[in-house]
Amino acid sequence: MASSTLASASAEPRPRPRLRGELRRRPAFAASGAVALLVCVMAAFPQLFAGWFGGGDPRSCDLVNSGLPPAPGHPFGFDIQGCDLYTNVVYGARSSVLIAVLVTAGMILIAVVLGSLAGYFRGWVDALISRIMDVFFGFPALVGMIVILQAASAHNELTVSAVLILFGWPVLARVMRGSVLETATSEYVAAARGVGAGTARILLRHVLPNSFGPVAVLAGLNVGGVIASESALTFLGVGLQTPAISWGVQLNTAQQYFSTAPHLLLFPSIFLTVTVLSFVLLGDALRDAFDPRLR
Repeated sequence: MASSTLASASAEPRPRPRLRGELRRRPAFAASGAVALLVCVMAAFPQLFAGWFGGGDPRSCDLVNSGLPPAPGHPFGFDIQGCDLYTNVVYGARSSVLIAVLVTAGMILIAVVLGSLAGYFRGWVDALISRIMDVFFGFPALVGMIVILQAASAHNELTVSAVLILFGWPVLARVMRGSVLETATSEYVAAARGVGAGTARILLRHVLPNSFGPVAVLAGLNVGGVIASESALTFLGVGLQTPAISWGVQLNTAQQYFSTAPHLLLFPSIFLTVTVLSFVLLGDALRDAFDPRLR
């Protein structure tokens, strides 16, 4: 009898079968998803796109071409080092997308672990984790990231990702905590406890699958923000540094030559803006589809 009760009560809410169809009917999802997918493919295989113009080698430079405007075969012109700007913009997607993936995965991992512990065990565990989150919420994140990166000896993708994770996980953790608090009081969780299921089984089988949705949607919304934050830190001179190839590095260099060579700032800015906007719209579409209150 208890087993049948558990089987009935543990029929956790699943995504509706119509969810995929709802997403397909949203023009914003289709357009932003296509652009986001294209950027990810470009980041993974930049040589497929870079070979269209400029020879395809971002390190092939000639100072004779320094700062030259767009020309036949070089639609974006040349940067200050005389490198083909189109090729470098294409390769610049790799660092931005890599950092976005690392930061998003890291924030989700920390948020799921700490948020689940705080929401499920409550008591002193919840109090301790919540106070740690409050410290990060009360500290100016931008100042903290600049200070840490200024003190860091290396400025690569891993360093920038670690700093962004450090100041980004509390938001996701708080959402995860609230979702677990709600799920932990559900009937199927009580039924699982009643038949003697262990804490680990309850968390992994019943609580986490039904609490992860809001965190996943919020993480999707944050991808664009992560890319923008990386570019902003690099633009300020504390993020990635040459010889790294990224949109932020290109923008940092271009600010000194905007009046004489505006194309150095224009094309990386367009790619960065379109990429961030596509991920933000994609996250908005996913949020609207998963949250029935927004329909």
